[in-house]
Amino acid sequence: MADQPDQEYRERVFRIVRAIPRGRVMTYGQIAELLGEGYTPRTVGFVMHSSNDKTPWHRVINAQGGCSTRGVVLPHDKQQRMLENEGVNFNERGRCQLQEYFWIPPAPKTKSRARKISLFRK
Repeated sequence: MADQPDQEYRERVFRIVRAIPRGRVMTYGQIAELLGEGYTPRTVGFVMHSSNDKTPWHRVINAQGGCSTRGVVLPHDKQQRMLENEGVNFNERGRCQLQEYFWIPPAPKTKSRARKISLFRK
């Protein structure tokens, strides 16, 4: 993480995840990039393991388009079933087509006309 631990890190992760629309997904890496330098997909995953019922944790998947709930105390296919109930389709290898379901949040409104290249929509 950054030089000093970000005390609001967990809430920042949850805020991003709560914005993901039904039937869409984001990756752990995408969220880490939105959080800024020093954050990793793994740290996002650790935070997601402690999410509550208000956070749609199931909408965060790995970079291959698959669920990463193996080893977690749930039925192994719970995340995939939850996403399928929202209309996300998975292939026989348990992966969805990221280009179809990937959600990119709109760019925050800024006073500057210059935009950085990022995961935000243009």
